[in-house]
Amino acid sequence: MEPAEPGQPLTVLAVCTGNICRSPAVERLLAHALGPDAGVRVASAGVRAVVGEPISDPMADLLTDAGAQCEGFAARQLTAAMVDDAALVLALTRAHRGLVVELVPSAVRRTFTLREFARFAAAVGADALPEGSPAERLTALIPQAAAQRGQVPVDRRDDDVLDPYGGGDRLYALSFGRMRPAVDTISEVLRGRPW
Repeated sequence: MEPAEPGQPLTVLAVCTGNICRSPAVERLLAHALGPDAGVRVASAGVRAVVGEPISDPMADLLTDAGAQCEGFAARQLTAAMVDDAALVLALTRAHRGLVVELVPSAVRRTFTLREFARFAAAVGADALPEGSPAERLTALIPQAAAQRGQVPVDRRDDDVLDPYGGGDRLYALSFGRMRPAVDTISEVLRGRPW
């Protein structure tokens, strides 16, 4: 990844399978939490995307209830160029993380599962980051988060967010309930305060 040009936003890329449930939820929740002035652009893609499709209705309902916008979304297939452009890649499962790194091996130190990155961000803590915009704080956080690998004990199975596609409302709520707190943690660390 090339450093962002001055005035250009950093890109955070969320990755799941179809890009109609989990990764768009992370995209829209994080964009909502950080706000338009953060200097961070949040996008998403799928490793087997249902290209052009909107966010699935049950996930869109959960996002709307959380105050996030769902309009204007169309699923995209993950490409190497998207990974190259991203300052940070947030995968929804360890398998997705592996596929991202297989596609672009140089992305290994900036590719995490969502829940892994939230755990590492919490371990680093907001106070360890320099004062500045969320983008400036994210630039400082990424290498510090990567340094947490192997330092924070965890059951790796806890990193995966289950795929609710084709399930009922309960399954969507369960999936959403594993993503929302992770996004909140990341946002709080980047903003330096609860939002």
